[in-house]
Amino acid sequence: MANIVLGKSPARSLPVTSVVENDVALPVSDEALPEGWLRVESLDIEAQGIARRPDGKVVFIDGALPGELVSANVHRKKNNWEAATLTQIHRESSQRVRPGCPNFGLHAGACGGCKMQHLDASAQVAVKQRVLEDNLWHLGKVKPELILRPIEGPAWGYRYRARLSVRYVEKKGQVLIGFHERKSRYVADMRQCPVLPPYVSALLLPLRDLIYGMDARQTCPQIELAAGDSVTAMVLRHLDPLSAGDLQKLRDFGKQHAVQWWLQPKGPDTVQLLEEGGPELSYTLPDFGITMPFKPTDFTQVNPHINRVLVTRALRLLDAQSHERVIDWFCGLGNFTLPIATQAGEVLGIEGSEALVARAHQNLERNRASSVPALALNASFVARNLFDMTAELLAADGYADRWLVDPPREGAFALVKAVAAIHQARIGAEDAEPLPENARDWQPPKRIVYVSCNPATLARDAGLLVHQAGYRCVSAGVVNMFPHTAHVESMAVFELA
Repeated sequence: MANIVLGKSPARSLPVTSVVENDVALPVSDEALPEGWLRVESLDIEAQGIARRPDGKVVFIDGALPGELVSANVHRKKNNWEAATLTQIHRESSQRVRPGCPNFGLHAGACGGCKMQHLDASAQVAVKQRVLEDNLWHLGKVKPELILRPIEGPAWGYRYRARLSVRYVEKKGQVLIGFHERKSRYVADMRQCPVLPPYVSALLLPLRDLIYGMDARQTCPQIELAAGDSVTAMVLRHLDPLSAGDLQKLRDFGKQHAVQWWLQPKGPDTVQLLEEGGPELSYTLPDFGITMPFKPTDFTQVNPHINRVLVTRALRLLDAQSHERVIDWFCGLGNFTLPIATQAGEVLGIEGSEALVARAHQNLERNRASSVPALALNASFVARNLFDMTAELLAADGYADRWLVDPPREGAFALVKAVAAIHQARIGAEDAEPLPENARDWQPPKRIVYVSCNPATLARDAGLLVHQAGYRCVSAGVVNMFPHTAHVESMAVFELA
């Protein structure tokens, strides 16, 4: 469990038993705490305060912050720890702020989408930075030579992708649309959501009225938001065919509120536009002159403001030269690949999804055709299961001077394990696998930029690269893609030792 201590103890030249705050004497030592009081020492990644009882038992407290003296209600007990919920704050942290959303909190029906709105935004980033460093060291025994400055952006209105649950509540005679309640399967009664773009937040109540007025109000469980630079797309999941009247209601709503409706009767591959034509759903990467069209069910980053900065920094750290070859592993629809192609001599994008590879090809040709002046974009894409990578398959892709690795939460274990296997065979390590014939002349990349959405799998893969594949971790830092949540996005750079 990764912790960070944010509270500050006052400097004292003599021992004291209490301090005075708001005309109330508060105990300094744990021995002097009144019965039931807890001193919060640190914060875990789930934004739970961590305290210890006199016998050493750890207490995780929802809603508490480091440095606070609190009382809490214990709702779960184990031999070595307890889980509790904050009931009273006796001394408040200087990092505590008023949440920016009325749906946030510990009250009944509170939204479970955010976990850190009560903590100052800069302190949230500090928590995530410590989580990254702790994971790298405790799980991978890796310490970066340089900590990168965090990438930060707007704390509100940033969420351009969201999966909103829809629930018709017959007893209340209303439809609820939003995220689930904290620790519950029920949908929170949300009338606004400040992490959504303001114009989307303003649509929550009109959307409720729309679904309530439809024949299919009981069989539409989900609306998926996918906002581009100029198009707001919504995917309606419907379990039964929609009536002609319902389809017309969607058309009318779309025209009134500038929403592009897509329908999803079954799996993601069944998604189709309600009305063909109209503007294209896309986002831009202005630093590279790239436009990325996408379908609303394609994977794209939730936060477009941060994504632009993330791509720019990743390519600066990659530092690809015009004569070099680069491989972009887990390339998706080309979010990094096409910008790399504006700098490198050649780039190969490899992705497990055939559909995303096809979309990446389309995006490549579109940017070649529409760029003024024309971009050469020497890029190609292939589909391959990267979770079944071996040393032999790795060598078959040929040498690349640099790699960009952007895996899902599972990480890139098979890929880095294949690199490590080749290195271990070459140095004659005990228990090393035989070197594949086609790998005898293969060379590892001199630099790897690894973009991660899970610090635990990054730490695992970093341990392999550093301790078994001959790399140094030259830098690492966090990317605050999801403010107010416990999600930690990060980036690390590895160079051949």
